[in-house]
Amino acid sequence: MSENIIDTMQTSTAKSTLHSAASRRARFVVLALALILVGAAAISLLLGRYPIDPAQAVAMLVSKIVPVDPIWTEQQATLFFNVRLPRILLALMVGCCLACAGAAYQGTFQNPLVSPDILGASQGAAFGAAVAILLGVSSFTTSLFAFGFSLFTVLLVLLISSRARGNHMMVVVLAGVMVSSLFQAGVSYAKLVADPTDELADITYWLMGSLTGANMRDIAMVFPIMLVGCATLFALRWRINILTMGDDEAATMGVNARRARIVVIVAATLVTAASVCVTGMIGWVGLVIPHLCRMLVGADYRRLIPASMLMGASFLLIVDDVARLATTAEIPIGILTAFVGAPFFLYLITRKKKL
Repeated sequence: MSENIIDTMQTSTAKSTLHSAASRRARFVVLALALILVGAAAISLLLGRYPIDPAQAVAMLVSKIVPVDPIWTEQQATLFFNVRLPRILLALMVGCCLACAGAAYQGTFQNPLVSPDILGASQGAAFGAAVAILLGVSSFTTSLFAFGFSLFTVLLVLLISSRARGNHMMVVVLAGVMVSSLFQAGVSYAKLVADPTDELADITYWLMGSLTGANMRDIAMVFPIMLVGCATLFALRWRINILTMGDDEAATMGVNARRARIVVIVAATLVTAASVCVTGMIGWVGLVIPHLCRMLVGADYRRLIPASMLMGASFLLIVDDVARLATTAEIPIGILTAFVGAPFFLYLITRKKKL
């Protein structure tokens, strides 16, 4: 009897030691990702066809707080504040949001193949943008159209799934696939009737995703939405852990799984819609980054969500640097994320371990 008690105590101690080691490793990884993010942002500020040295970059940033004798030209200041800085900020924000939404969706739907566009947010945004381009409105109004149609698409999916019978989560995913197909058909029709000299090119370029037109007005429009959505997902990350266990287990722990799932879906949809409406369709970030972070910090969403935010921001920023510097003609960022994401995901699904 005493030997069994001793064995149990030893097993419990070993598990506690392993858990503590895993926690320390996860904290170290998150800290390393934060440092990588800061370093990538600092280097990106200096990169470009019109170079700005570190002293000039620091002086220009400080000049917004306290008066500084200028050591830069007016052209450098215009480039720095109106082009390079907004683009870097938007890349960080969108990468953070897409990766965070992807991780939240994967936990909520208990499906490793789920991505932020599973409920049709991206296709709805694409249709809204295509309609706006056909109407000939401004780029800002195009972003508003994309955001509105993105939210409408997800609301339509949730309404359809609430009236259908069967496994609720499966019905939601199937409704998302069907509604996405409808809006994709709408985008195809918009391309068919678009003027090939300008409208068709604009629609096609928007669908490929790009950060070229980043500006402070777009950032000011989407930042509050992204902040609220990401903060909500970050605050609910422990509830996402419970959702992965199933509704019955959640009920025994005093968590209303249906209500928590709706809040997570709404928050993830908001950040996805806000991201897509200003950059176009950028795929793979929300699908691949959470898997990579899961390999580094484990499946605990208390650590997975912040790790995904940091890695997603760094990843999209680095890819955007390649997009604007690799060739004389800028490569749409959606193409590069597919080139990076698809092979990596093939590696994931061919591993012996489960996703």
